[in-house]
Amino acid sequence: MLPITRRLLAAALCAGFAIHAIADDAAPAAPPPTPQHPASDTLQGIVVNDPYRWLENPDDPAVQAWIAAQNRYTEAVLAAMPEGKALNARVQQLAIGTPTRSGPLLAGGMLFYMQYTPPQAQPVLMAQAWPDGKAKPVVDLNQGDAGGAITGYWPSPSGRYLVYGTAEGGSELTTLHVLDVLSGATLDDRLPWAGGGTSAQGVAWDADEKGFGYVRFAPPADGQPFRPFDATLVHHVVGEPADKDATVFGKGYSPVAEYVLVNAPASARSAILAHVGDGDAAEVFVRERNGRYRRVLGRDANARTAAWVGQRLVVAVFEDAPRGRLVAIDANGRSTPLLAERAGAIQQVAPLGDGFIVVRSSGPDWWAEQYDAKAALVRRLPLPPRGIAIGSIASESGQAKALVSYHGWTTPTRWVEYDGDSGAVRTVFEVKPPADYDKISVRRIEGTSKDGTRIPVTLLMRDGTRPDGNHPTILYGYGGFDLPLAPSFIGANLAWLERGGVLAFASLRGGNEFGQEWHAQGQKLLKQNVFNDFRAAAHALFDTHWTRPARLGILGGSNGGLLMGASLVQHPEDYRAVVAKVGIYDMLRHETESANGKYNVNEYGTIADPAQLQATLIYSPLQNVKPKTAYPAVLLTTGVNDSRVSPWQSRKFAAALQNATTSGQPVLLLTRMDAGHGIGAPFSQRVSDAAITLTFFAHELGLDAAAP
Repeated sequence: MLPITRRLLAAALCAGFAIHAIADDAAPAAPPPTPQHPASDTLQGIVVNDPYRWLENPDDPAVQAWIAAQNRYTEAVLAAMPEGKALNARVQQLAIGTPTRSGPLLAGGMLFYMQYTPPQAQPVLMAQAWPDGKAKPVVDLNQGDAGGAITGYWPSPSGRYLVYGTAEGGSELTTLHVLDVLSGATLDDRLPWAGGGTSAQGVAWDADEKGFGYVRFAPPADGQPFRPFDATLVHHVVGEPADKDATVFGKGYSPVAEYVLVNAPASARSAILAHVGDGDAAEVFVRERNGRYRRVLGRDANARTAAWVGQRLVVAVFEDAPRGRLVAIDANGRSTPLLAERAGAIQQVAPLGDGFIVVRSSGPDWWAEQYDAKAALVRRLPLPPRGIAIGSIASESGQAKALVSYHGWTTPTRWVEYDGDSGAVRTVFEVKPPADYDKISVRRIEGTSKDGTRIPVTLLMRDGTRPDGNHPTILYGYGGFDLPLAPSFIGANLAWLERGGVLAFASLRGGNEFGQEWHAQGQKLLKQNVFNDFRAAAHALFDTHWTRPARLGILGGSNGGLLMGASLVQHPEDYRAVVAKVGIYDMLRHETESANGKYNVNEYGTIADPAQLQATLIYSPLQNVKPKTAYPAVLLTTGVNDSRVSPWQSRKFAAALQNATTSGQPVLLLTRMDAGHGIGAPFSQRVSDAAITLTFFAHELGLDAAAP
């Protein structure tokens, strides 16, 4: 939440950085000077100078002093923005609504989910007998400083036990715990190094509930630092110490292995989708009765998601089917075709009765279809036809009813019970928003990328808003890692729309909104396509007269931060303001000097390849900052505990932009001292981020922040 007074600043940013005394009317000072020290790399005969390399060392007192000085400068500039007071107040109002729920899981007739009640710092893990039992909290971390977050949860086949993971300070490095759901007691089992960040967590229970397999990084040797590599699947016996856990899969598989465990809790069936790094196709392994895992599909099948349907593992594969088709793996490991490619890219599969549900997307449009055991279409689920994304589906084979969660741009989380026999849908939970979102219009336009590809852009604005070329507009994009841009409830961003602003969301290549071909066209040597797509989205806003460059701000985080960096250095004239969160900007050192960089080779390619080095040199933001250039206003954010993107990425990019820009617009860096990539961030940090972002854009784009 953006402050105007010191008292508000201290209260609102308690999750963030050190707070210093700032007079309410203090004029922002110039950014702290950043010395340049000689450093360089020679890459395949190309000398690349790196004068800000010294900022990579977080233990250097000079770096720590520089971070503190940058935070003081950022605080001063933000505190002097008069739009903050009204937007801060409105964001608080919009953030504190009724409880919301997420992540429903069914096991043995028990329903587990997360319930978040603002302004609690963290959601609470709930359990209830489904459908008529009374819900009860089973894990609540909102005690003390509430510095921990729940990273995942996995019920045993009967629902009697639950493994849950926790992480501290935004680091995502997970420790597992075992809960006796019946008694409410957390057992003594404590299992550290259980994935997180670079490699996802995962748990697979045994049928007898006496133990389970889980993903674990290689524990560090005594006196050695932890390294987030060499994850394997190990087996734990409940009640035994963690040092007795033995590897059951993955020894020597890959230093950057990522395992997605696909479970059927009621039958304790388990499979592994084994990836080598992020964004890679998976090999598929199925657990046999002896506990060993047998490979049933190779990587050439391009498997992306799977679910247990009865005794069959149903897998979505994209080999020769860019939108995906389904195959079934029987008890003997044989693969047979089940469902041919159809319209819409497969996003999810879930069991229902003796058949299954398939979730599909085509750009920003999502829908779900029910199929019987022979893959004959039963019906399309009666959900809103446009403007929503389908989230979790809680279901079990043999059961005719499923819980389906969805949300949309103006629709907060809603759960419906879907009856596969009758096709009826009954709402069982919905969030009551703290404001009226019914007066928001949703529109579609298209941009044309450099190679002629059509790029969908979704616009949101207040009813009655007309294209006059002058609306302050925020354009968001991501474009990478096989992740789709899906409709998501705008929440506190209503504060922007009700004051006459426009929000725009670009469906870029690199995601999978249209399937794997759409993803592949934004990877590796083709990464520049993503940046071209984003510019096409911006120019579509200009061409349709919704806004102009002086009123356009752009927003993205993580891989989307790379998108922001590349966009602003390639075409600074197109944008007035940029907010880039936990982004990657030095692509030449990300691969070798960041733990997560090695995991990202599948997406970004490796600079060991001469062609990829040349392509990366062209777009890497840090290396393309040009001296004496009029750059837009920029706000970069990072967290010191980020395990996905090294915080020095933001430090080096901020320094380069501050020393290069001639526009007179601020280049700000906000470093949160007890935060990470944003996963599991507490309520105060999330609200703070929202208000700071809107205030920065309002000030730079000329939004009238007075109450509408």
